[in-house]
Amino acid sequence: MRRKVRLGEGETERVACASASAFRGLDAVTGEVLGADALAGRVGWLTALVESMCAEVTGARWNRPDLAQLASGKDRSGVRLPSNAWMALRMLGWAATAPEGVYVPDRVRRVAEEQAGRALRSAWWRTQITDAVLATWPTGPDADPMRRTGAEWEALRAACPDGQGVAASILRTRTRQIAAFLTAHGRLPAGLCELEAAPGGGRQVVLAAADKQLATLARCEDDPARYAVLTVRLPVRPDPRTRADWHPVVIRFRLPPTIPVTAALHAPTLRLRGGRLRLDLAHTTAVPTTRRDGHARAVAFDYGLNTLLTGGTLTLTGGTQPAVHTDARPVFFRADGVLAKADRLRIQAEQLGAKAAHLQSLTDGHTASGLRPDPLTAGKLAVLRTEHTRVSKRRTRLNEQLAKAAAHFMVGHARAARASVIYLEDLRDMEARGKGRTLNTRLSSSVRGQIVAHTRHQAARYGIAVVIVPARGTSRYCPTCLTVFRHRAAPDRTTPGWKWASCPNTACGYSTDRDVAAWQRIGARGLQHQHTTVLDRASGTYVIRRTAPELDQPVRHTPHPRPTTESGPQHTAADRTKAGPTRNRPVPRQRRRAPAPPTTPAARTAVAGPGGKRPAGRTPQSPTRRTQRRRRRQAPHTMSTPTRHQPYGARLGAGFHLHTHATPVTRRIQPGAQPRSLFHRSRADNPAPHRKT
Repeated sequence: MRRKVRLGEGETERVACASASAFRGLDAVTGEVLGADALAGRVGWLTALVESMCAEVTGARWNRPDLAQLASGKDRSGVRLPSNAWMALRMLGWAATAPEGVYVPDRVRRVAEEQAGRALRSAWWRTQITDAVLATWPTGPDADPMRRTGAEWEALRAACPDGQGVAASILRTRTRQIAAFLTAHGRLPAGLCELEAAPGGGRQVVLAAADKQLATLARCEDDPARYAVLTVRLPVRPDPRTRADWHPVVIRFRLPPTIPVTAALHAPTLRLRGGRLRLDLAHTTAVPTTRRDGHARAVAFDYGLNTLLTGGTLTLTGGTQPAVHTDARPVFFRADGVLAKADRLRIQAEQLGAKAAHLQSLTDGHTASGLRPDPLTAGKLAVLRTEHTRVSKRRTRLNEQLAKAAAHFMVGHARAARASVIYLEDLRDMEARGKGRTLNTRLSSSVRGQIVAHTRHQAARYGIAVVIVPARGTSRYCPTCLTVFRHRAAPDRTTPGWKWASCPNTACGYSTDRDVAAWQRIGARGLQHQHTTVLDRASGTYVIRRTAPELDQPVRHTPHPRPTTESGPQHTAADRTKAGPTRNRPVPRQRRRAPAPPTTPAARTAVAGPGGKRPAGRTPQSPTRRTQRRRRRQAPHTMSTPTRHQPYGARLGAGFHLHTHATPVTRRIQPGAQPRSLFHRSRADNPAPHRKT
C-alpha cells in the first residue's frame, strides 16, 4: 500500500499515531483461528526474542567510546553511517545474534537491532548533559549543587549542548541523580554508563524496521474506512527451531475513528497490554503548513490552579508602529471537579501504597528470620498491589482525558477567532517544592506537558502553530502600561494576595484578575517577538527562548481590527448591537401567578363586588426552608456552578465531565454553507458505514 499522501499547495505531511486492539487472528498455514489469549501468547514469544537480542546488543555497547562512535555518524574508516539504526549497527559490526539453538529470521534480528540502535542513539544526549553537570560540579565547603549561583548556572549551560534551550528542570533532575550516587558510593560517577544501567528494548516489536517478508499492512477491501489487515510471521513455540516454526498470521483489526480514509498507513508497533495485543498504528495525513512568524491574529492562554486555562484573542496591526490590540474578553476552562477527583485518586493510591509497603516489610522480616511468610499476608499484599495498579490506571486515563479536553478547547477558540497561532507560557522549569504542602501537591498533579502535546497535535490539523513563550514577568507587569502590579487577595480587599492585580499607576488604574493580565502579556510578547521564534528539533515545537525588553509594548484595549491579508478584507459577522427598546411580546406557555382579569363588565362586577376582592388562589409566599444552593464568592472571571446539574453535556459547557466548565466557542458567521460544528468532519473524509440489512 502507499506510504505517502498527495500534497496540495500550502500543505505538508503530518505523522500521528493511534492505538488499536486486536482480539483474534488466523493462522495461514494450519487455518486455526487464534483467540485473544493465543494471539497474545504468540506475540509474547516474539517480543521475548526481540527483547533478549536487543538487551544483548545494548549491554555489550553500553560504554562511552561506543556511544560516541555511533553518535558521530561515521564508522571507523570515516564512511557516513545510514540513518536507519539497524543498518548503522551492522556497518559497525554490532549485529544481533539469536540465542543458541533458536532459529530467528533475519528480519526479526533487524527489528532487534533497530530498537537497540535507537536506544543507544538517544543515550548520547543524556551523556552530554551528565558530563556537563559533572564538569561543573560545585566544590568547596559551602558549595551546594542544588543551589547554584548565577555564575555556576552560566558555566553549566555553556558546557551543555545548546545549553540555553535545555530546561532547568532537566539539569536539576540530573543533579539529584548524581547526588544520590555520591551519597551511596562516596564518589562521583564516571559518566552516564556508570550512573544508569543499559536500556532494554521496551517490550515491543517495531515492525517499521522490517519489510514485506515479515509483515504487510493493507486496508480491508470490503470496508477500507473502518478495518485493516495485518499479516505478520509469528513463532508457534517459545523456542522455534526451524523456519517451519514461523507461521504467517492474518490479523484483522478495527481502525481508530481518528484515522481518515485518505491517510497513508504505516507498519505498526506491537505490544502487550493487560494480556491483550495492542497496535500503535502510525499514519500520515495532509495538513496546512504552519508558519513560524508573520502572524496577525493570535490567541494566548495562561495556566492556573483554580482556573486551569484563561485566554483571549489579540491582534497585531501593521504600519510604522505596530501595536497589539485586544478586546480584553477572556475565555475560561475550569476543571475543578476533575482535579478534585484526581486528588482523591492520588490520596487513595498513596494509602494503598503505604499499606502494601507495610505488608512487604513484614514479609521481608519473616524471610530474613528464616520463617515462612504468612499466606494470608501474601494474599493481602497481592490484592493491594492489584488495586494500586487499577487506581494508577484510572488517574492516567483521567489526566489524558483532561489534557485532550483542554487542547480541544484552545484549538476551538483559535479557529473561531481565525487565529494562526496559539501562544502558551513555558513552565517546564516550575517545580513543586518550597511552596507548601498543598500547593506543591497541586503543582505536581498538573498535566501541562500533556496539554501542550495534545494542543500541538490537534492544532496541526488546521495549520495553527503552537509557540512556547517565556513566562517570566507575565503576571508581574500591567499589560496596558507595563507598571509593576500590586497583588491582592480580592478586588474588595486590601490584604496582600496573589489572585487579584491592581495597577498603582494613577493614569492607568487597570484592575483585573491575575490570570487575565497574564494571558494578555503572553500574547503580546509572542506577537512582538515572533521574528525570534525558532524550531526546537528535539520536541518539534516552536519556541521563543529569549525576550528583549525594548520590544515589549503595552496592549491596547480596543475592539479587534480586521487583520489585512493577501486575500483581501475579511468578512465579519453582522452588527447585532441593541439600538432601541425591545417591544413587548407575549410569552407563551408561562403560568401566571394570578388569574386573568374578566373580559366583560358583568363578569368584572360579579367577581370584584362592591368592595373588591383579591384574585382567587393562595398568596405567593417565599420559601421557608433553605434552598440547596449555597452562596459562594464569585470572582468576576468565574462561572456559576449549580449544585444540581440539570442540563448535561455541551448545554452546560461541560466537555467529557459534568464538573468541567468552559466558555462556549463563539462561531463567526461567514459567507457560504456552515458546518454543524467547528470540529465536524465531512462524510468525504470518513464515510458512514454500510447499514446491515
